[in-house]
Amino acid sequence: METLKEKTAKGLFWGAVNNGATQLLNIVIGIFLARLLSPGDYGLVGMLSIFSAIAGNLQSSGFSTAIVNMKSPTARDYNAVFWFNVLTSLAIYAVLFFSAPLIAAYFRQPCLVELSRLVFLSFVIASFGIAHNAYMFKNMMNRELAAIGVVALVVSGAAGIAMAYCGMAYWSLAWQQIIYIAMVNIGRYRFTPWRPSLRVDFSPIRRMFPFSVKILVTTIVNTVSNNILTFIFGRLYKPSAVGNFSQAYKWNFMAYSFVSGTVAQVAQPVLAAIADDAGREKRVFRKMTRFTAFIAFPAMLGFSLVANEFITIAISSKWADSIPLMQTLCVGGAFMPLYTLFQNLAISRGRSGIYMWCNIAQIALQIAIIMAFHSHGIEAMVAAYTAFNILWLGVWHAAAGRLIGLRAAEFIADIGPFAIVAAAVVGVAWAVTLPVGNIVLRLLLKVAVTAALYFAAMRVARVQILQECIDFMVKKTRRK
Repeated sequence: METLKEKTAKGLFWGAVNNGATQLLNIVIGIFLARLLSPGDYGLVGMLSIFSAIAGNLQSSGFSTAIVNMKSPTARDYNAVFWFNVLTSLAIYAVLFFSAPLIAAYFRQPCLVELSRLVFLSFVIASFGIAHNAYMFKNMMNRELAAIGVVALVVSGAAGIAMAYCGMAYWSLAWQQIIYIAMVNIGRYRFTPWRPSLRVDFSPIRRMFPFSVKILVTTIVNTVSNNILTFIFGRLYKPSAVGNFSQAYKWNFMAYSFVSGTVAQVAQPVLAAIADDAGREKRVFRKMTRFTAFIAFPAMLGFSLVANEFITIAISSKWADSIPLMQTLCVGGAFMPLYTLFQNLAISRGRSGIYMWCNIAQIALQIAIIMAFHSHGIEAMVAAYTAFNILWLGVWHAAAGRLIGLRAAEFIADIGPFAIVAAAVVGVAWAVTLPVGNIVLRLLLKVAVTAALYFAAMRVARVQILQECIDFMVKKTRRK
């Protein structure tokens, strides 16, 4: 039997492989599509993202999270969630189908009527695989999830690029989503032994409801938080401006979700398994925090450093207006994976109420800040939004303090050194490469100098997280 530490290490490894491969493929696909499509194409699809995401939240309603949090879910539990998801998604799609003209009228874009009806099909297709995904997540089948994600991205990305090349414009982005979700579902059915039954019993849904409804509300709030800027920009600005923001947000999200996704695939199952041992839970949580900070700060601050070179080289200067937005978002993105840890801690403790109210308060204040700064332009709104999200992490820490006794000094000691060192090496890399005129050479030097200095600093400081990562990789290599 594997120990919890071994399971966690293996889960983190395959989570990193999954998210690393996913983000690498997304980068390649995103570069091709951004060169073939216009900011307006991205803007039109981006306007619909909030509706698709909320609809996806409603269809699962937090029940898949409830299953993962169970000690021993049964086939009856999975079956109830499966049929609830399918029936709910069909009902939601019907509402959105007839609401398409109203959505198009809000954004003043008539083409959104037909486009939205196609895009919204994605969450109907996704509903057939949510219970299977919960099964794989519960059983930490991260290697299989990695394989599914890679295949789905390759197939859908190739299809999207081919359609964009043929002049299908924003339709290529819509079809890419549909094909991706269909391929993911095929993979889930391939690797999951459980199959739905026609004997439908919704009594498990009623049993899970008190926990799940808070997860549902919170997930919707998070979705609104992640998409509120695009939703507001879609009303205030032209599709091209929305497209530039969407492009900046996409690259930032892809970068920090590599860390968030890696941690999320193990955080809730591991923390739920040791929730009865408060002392051990705190030690494990602090170690996860250090690992997250060790990766997130150099990755995101470094990405902000190379934003200008990356955007110009990868997707051309026509996206230049997205560069300052991306740089600001990446600074905030360094802190976003820590949100994932705090949220999974609350869920693993069964405290979905904390999870819900922290997020409701956050989105309410976000909207107030956005409305206060909207007259100052997009860049000012994004800067205020980013600063607030960094400061709000203190509220989550206070909640964690009540749950596991985590003190502010401990949290700062866990993340502070990594943030300071990362900021310092990024500053040095910027200064060293400033005289370099060739944009490609400057990009490569910025990456090399930042990585080398950060690694050297961690080695000199004898950081345990780095040594454990090296030991794990050496052990993995020897086994092969």
